[in-house]
Amino acid sequence: MMGILSGNPKNEPMHYGEIFSVWQCSTVAKGALSFYQAFSNHAGDKELKKILEALIDQAKLEIKECDTLLIDNGIATTPVLPERPPVKLEDIPVGARITDPEIAASIASDTSMGLVACSQVMGQSIREDIGALFAKYHVTKTALGLRILQMSKEKGWLIPPPLQVKRPEAVGV
Repeated sequence: MMGILSGNPKNEPMHYGEIFSVWQCSTVAKGALSFYQAFSNHAGDKELKKILEALIDQAKLEIKECDTLLIDNGIATTPVLPERPPVKLEDIPVGARITDPEIAASIASDTSMGLVACSQVMGQSIREDIGALFAKYHVTKTALGLRILQMSKEKGWLIPPPLQVKRPEAVGV
C-alpha cells in the first residue's frame, strides 16, 4: 500500500516546518548576499576577498535552490535585494570603512549560525531531498568556516575566549 509519504520525495508534500525553514534560508541568503557584497567592497585583504567571493556564490546557490523548491510547491518567495555596485576601497572614507578583522569576525559568526540552522532543518525534515539539500549546505559552510578560522589565526585577527594556560593543582588527590 502506497502512502502520501512514500515514493519520490519531490512528490511528497512539505510540512510547515520544512516550508518555513526553506523560506527562511532563502530570505537569510538574500540578506547575506547583500552584506557580503558590501563587505567585498570594504575588504582589502586578497584572501578575505576570495572567501567573500565563495560566500557570495554559496548565497546565490542557496537562493536559487530554495526559491525553486518553494515555487515548485506553490509557495511565494521574498524579493531579491538589488545587487550592490562595486566600489573602490579608496573611495570609502576611512572612518566609514569596515575593517578586515571586523569582516572576518562577522562572516565567522554568520557561518557558525548557518551550521546550526542547517542542522536544525536536517533534523526536522521528513523529505529526504530537503534533508540532503541542507546536509550539502552544512558541508560547504563547514569548509568555509574552517577557511575563515585558519585565515583569522594566520593574520592575527582571531580574538580567542579566555584560555586555560595553567590548570589548578588537584586538591586532596
